[in-house]
Amino acid sequence: MAGTTPGTPRVLRAMNDRAALDLLLAEGPLSRGRIGELTGLSKPTASQLLARLETAGLVFVTGRSEGRPGPNARLYAVNGRAAHVAGVDVTTSRILAGVADITGRITGTFELPTPARPAGGTRPGPPELLVRAVEGAAEAAGVGLSELHRAVVGTPGAFDPSTGRLRYASHLPGWHSPTLLDEMAAALPMPVEYDNDVNLVAVAEQRLGAAGGHDDFVLLWNEQGIGAALVIGGRLHRGRTGGAGEVGFLPVPGTPLVRDPVLRNSGGFQALAGAGAVLRWAHELGLPYDEDAELQTSAVALVARAAAEAPEEARLESEAAEDGPARVPDDGGPHAELLGRLATGTAVGLASMVAVLDPQLIVLSGGVLAAGGERLRRLVQRELAELAVPRPSLKLGTVTGDPVLHGALESALATTRDEVFDTSRGHLPRVSHADT
Repeated sequence: MAGTTPGTPRVLRAMNDRAALDLLLAEGPLSRGRIGELTGLSKPTASQLLARLETAGLVFVTGRSEGRPGPNARLYAVNGRAAHVAGVDVTTSRILAGVADITGRITGTFELPTPARPAGGTRPGPPELLVRAVEGAAEAAGVGLSELHRAVVGTPGAFDPSTGRLRYASHLPGWHSPTLLDEMAAALPMPVEYDNDVNLVAVAEQRLGAAGGHDDFVLLWNEQGIGAALVIGGRLHRGRTGGAGEVGFLPVPGTPLVRDPVLRNSGGFQALAGAGAVLRWAHELGLPYDEDAELQTSAVALVARAAAEAPEEARLESEAAEDGPARVPDDGGPHAELLGRLATGTAVGLASMVAVLDPQLIVLSGGVLAAGGERLRRLVQRELAELAVPRPSLKLGTVTGDPVLHGALESALATTRDEVFDTSRGHLPRVSHADT
């Protein structure tokens, strides 16, 4: 609220306005009386507040309350059309873009396969692909590209703040130009921000899922690769070069020491518990898998089948007290053995992070870990209890459908709401609304 003095009527009104808007976002449509009860405002003050927000187009009357004696009260809701944002999830095989309105409702998505390099030609560059994807999502949402207030792009690796170059993602071809950020900023007509994909999954879990209410947690991601997001004191810790959480490169016991891990695009933890390790164990244990499928797809299918088909003895063992031995029975069969190896490898890597960070919570996310479900989570919890002194709680991630996209949209919404909901600036442009 730059340009205002704390404690002035304008600032106090703006604080009350924001409190009411946050309540409407969290609770859904509310009456004037209910808003007054929850904020502690008098009825006249609540009425003035709602009139002000309705005039600005930030709220609208969505219906009337029912089932109470006396006149039915008008119900107010946040006007979703007050602003729209875009989120983008970039992988090696596709770019997924989505548009959400100011309430967080996703109103359009668009998926663009990453084209292979044509014979004798060049593939479209990241700026062109980014524009195509965001344009497609905006069209699906029924808004113009110029109506988007902000876009947040999630990629593997991280853009180094000192150089602007993408690091830790050599497997993402075409995204390493030193001028890439400037090119993408010039290609889109709204502010564009960038973050590591796993960091954005942590944002999604903190605001929408398993990490809600936690200010110190680690999110471990295991899908195309192993990575982590570190939230300390409620804020993402990115590190000097953006590389905090690139734990796939972490040297761990049980694997050869990897020299020059960035050049090899691998490291100890990745070799010990990543998707490639799952396929290696399957080969050693004689478990069939689709050798023509993508590495990640085959690993997810193997872990899901192991969690479902391990014999009942292993099920009983995995459901024993979490402080007890974590090992599956020797006669548990190949499915139980594969699940046990994944639990041990995962816990070994986590033990190093726990020793340094001592987090309140660890969230297990990504296709490989999610496929193991509660059985794998319990095994990892009990293995970690034997390997580390601090014993944080472990939870499975609950934002399982396109979590990077959800995190990108939540990140864009946080900044956009601060801007659009700031009524301390005086006159606000009138925003229309349409019933949805």
